[in-house]
Amino acid sequence: MTRMLCLAAAIAFLLGAIDSNACRAQSLAGSVSSAEESAMEGVLVSVQKSGSPIAVTVVSDERGRFRFPAARLSPGRYALRIRAVGYELDGPQAVQLGATGAEVAIRLRRTSDLAAQLTNTEWFISMPGTADDKRPLIECMSCHTVERIVRSTYDAEQFIPVLRRMAQYANNTIQARVQSRVAAREVNDASVRKLASYLATINLSRASQWDYELQTLPRPKGRATQVVITEYDLPRQTIAPHDVRTDAQGNVWYSNFVENFLGELDPRTGANRDYAIPVLKPDFPTGTLDLEADAEGNLWLAMMFQAGLARFDMTTKTFRIFPVQSELNDDAMQQSMVMPHALNVDGKVWTNDVARQAIMRLDLETGLYQRIDPFKLLSRGHPHSPYGMAADAGDNLYFMDFGDENIGRVDARSGAITIYPTPTPKSRPRRTMLDGDGRLWFTEFTANKLAMFDLKAESFKEWNVPTPHTYPYDVFADKNGELWSGGMASDRVLRFDPQSGRSVEYLLPRSTNIRRVFVDNSTNPVTFWAGNNHGAEILRIEPLD
Repeated sequence: MTRMLCLAAAIAFLLGAIDSNACRAQSLAGSVSSAEESAMEGVLVSVQKSGSPIAVTVVSDERGRFRFPAARLSPGRYALRIRAVGYELDGPQAVQLGATGAEVAIRLRRTSDLAAQLTNTEWFISMPGTADDKRPLIECMSCHTVERIVRSTYDAEQFIPVLRRMAQYANNTIQARVQSRVAAREVNDASVRKLASYLATINLSRASQWDYELQTLPRPKGRATQVVITEYDLPRQTIAPHDVRTDAQGNVWYSNFVENFLGELDPRTGANRDYAIPVLKPDFPTGTLDLEADAEGNLWLAMMFQAGLARFDMTTKTFRIFPVQSELNDDAMQQSMVMPHALNVDGKVWTNDVARQAIMRLDLETGLYQRIDPFKLLSRGHPHSPYGMAADAGDNLYFMDFGDENIGRVDARSGAITIYPTPTPKSRPRRTMLDGDGRLWFTEFTANKLAMFDLKAESFKEWNVPTPHTYPYDVFADKNGELWSGGMASDRVLRFDPQSGRSVEYLLPRSTNIRRVFVDNSTNPVTFWAGNNHGAEILRIEPLD
């Protein structure tokens, strides 16, 4: 019926009989206002049809107007929600969409609990203290929000056992699924006491309200409102999508950080499918981290504490597992990364040994791993952690030293190691990608920067991200030369042009803990994908420019 109405409208328009807005009216549109501001720009308006896992979000323009794409919504009842820091809905929280669309006037009122709306970034901006005071808290975001800390009432002494206990949780822990390490980690008592003392100065241990002003970032405006965001709810809260990528058919694949499943999402319907990964060590934490494709399009996963790599055949939809051999496989074994991009060159796949700050290399013919110490020539006393990986056409490995400030290279033939310190000390480079022009793009997590290393020139470039305390986790260079980034702190996705320095940040509809990011270059404009690691959802961003 809707198609017939649109067809009739189009014919009538050609005949000069009706206005061109008739076909567009088959959707949901409206306005956002408040008593304090009248028409409001930059308010995220989200709708989700009853019974559907898919939510669609648009952003109000400078006139306070919004409109959903007609093709995204069908007639039915939709739950309505908004995101505008400092405000909440003051009226109906649902809307009925008919065959001819609907118009809704949304009214907002001031919130009575501003703290509940702050992002991690806004808490970092608000909290007193030095950069050194705040820096340990960026690790907390891996498992929970900063809000949990500042709302607590523990004093310094009460914090000490809590911090010691948290150090024994596995990296792949979320609030919906807490997992403990089998091999205990050593904890520096002085560091714990110092952090505990600082936390007791920023929480509610001394008063019922914070003694510092809560600061917020401005709402989106201008170009940042020109976007459509789609969220796909996953069927269990214990699904923690970490790395996300699309295939040639447009399906979305993701690693599950806390469960031994590879996930597949059909974005046309929102349907989810799990592929069970064999459990190698039943008493150890489950879940995978890095998800990469080899030259044939098959998917590889790093199995973390399960101690092995998994290859998923995209044709047969079956796994082949490569466990770490027994002499290397102790209770501390943990593999977060996998790099199979050039395995066709030499039959080798790169990975890491987190506990020993080492690189590992799997020989597919023998099934055995070789351990390599990439920091053996550096002075001792510095923390190191081989993390994000990329391989060039010769299967030479480039890796990020997430514990310190280096880019490392391991020669595929000779095993020779080269270390390139980043221009910014203690930058903690995290995830990376290698483009077709020999440029290694990466994030500098603690330095709050995006960066590039030119493999031929062996030179660096760095760019500050526009918002302080963003702590970017990953970056992706798209076909237009723009960089896309996200992380665990700001609930924003950064789109950055390194040539002009022009940037835009898209605010997300909900609290969103982003890890790996992916850009689908087959669409025009490009489409951004990521997982909400703490929110059991996949999100898609479609810029309108």
